[in-house]
Amino acid sequence: MIITRRTFGAGLTALGLSACGGVSTSAMRGSNATTELAEDLRPVPNSGYTTWVAAFRDRAGGQGISDATLSRAFRHAGYLPGVVKRDRNQTEFTRTLEDYLSIAASDERVSKGRAAFARHRSTLSTLQAKYGVDAEVITAIWGLESFYGERRGNVPVISSTSTLAYDGRRGAFFEKQLVAALRIVQNGDVDADRMTGSWAGAMGHTQFIPTSYQAFAVDFTGDGRRDIWSDDPTDALASTAAYLARNGWSRGTRWGGEVGNGAPAGDIIQPQAGGPRFAVTGNFRAIKRYNNSDSYAIGVGHLADRIGGAGPLRASFPPDANGLTKDDRIALQKGLTARGFDTGGTDGVIGPKSREAISAYQARQGLPATGDPSRAILTSL
Repeated sequence: MIITRRTFGAGLTALGLSACGGVSTSAMRGSNATTELAEDLRPVPNSGYTTWVAAFRDRAGGQGISDATLSRAFRHAGYLPGVVKRDRNQTEFTRTLEDYLSIAASDERVSKGRAAFARHRSTLSTLQAKYGVDAEVITAIWGLESFYGERRGNVPVISSTSTLAYDGRRGAFFEKQLVAALRIVQNGDVDADRMTGSWAGAMGHTQFIPTSYQAFAVDFTGDGRRDIWSDDPTDALASTAAYLARNGWSRGTRWGGEVGNGAPAGDIIQPQAGGPRFAVTGNFRAIKRYNNSDSYAIGVGHLADRIGGAGPLRASFPPDANGLTKDDRIALQKGLTARGFDTGGTDGVIGPKSREAISAYQARQGLPATGDPSRAILTSL
């Protein structure tokens, strides 16, 4: 089966399709975070938004948010047109499990995951002992959600959630997130100016939305704040472990594994026809409480196994609809790149950048610029 998802800025989380975190394309690809906000993610004057905030302050006060907190939180907040644009321009796309795992368990993500695991081994071991969640699984979620902290998001959460509450498709949902964010500020866990995240309000190393933060975040360092934004990931990793532990994780049980590769007994699934089969346990379903996607849960489990020293999947995936294997697609990307057509990477995943490169190459060859990969193009390269 082909997995269908939306390209949410915070993965599936922001629209309530997962309880906690989601995977953004940038985090999946592992590109470095920028220090500057995009121009359309900076506040602009908007009279309707200003009127809405004034009315919201009364509603928030009725829910226990103090005037001091509201004044502090909205001091630098404002309407972000880019948030609305991203919310309205979410496009449907399909990604096979093979493509998903090519990104989720790429060589770079595995090597960085092993390095991150080694750096934080003591903390992760302590978390595993306390919560029962495998240290490698905690690390893998960290890797998928923010590329081990490299892409935590730098959009002010008060601005993003208030913008979406005012002008978004799900105003009631985002007003609930805004109130939760204000309670976090009022509690003293983080200053409003430091509360940043994705355009849709997912925050920190493991991308908690505000309501999930309220329900599951923990102060593991004991400094009086549940700080998932700090460069120190301890509280974020502990919060992820606590989330899984409270959502059905069973101590001492694997998530599952590839059938025929030492997998435990469990339900058998085959997300992509002709591809590997997996035996999955209740812990697989616990991971899905973090993000309700089979691909995501397999990605977390497989990345966790790779971080722990396991090798790649043994079974192969069938050729794609164009008759190309992953090795073919990698060769195609390398051929295009060598000729000056930037594919944005050579991971075998034919995304928008690769299609642009194919179109440009086709145009130069005097062919219809379809952007579709094919064996004929591979042969010509």
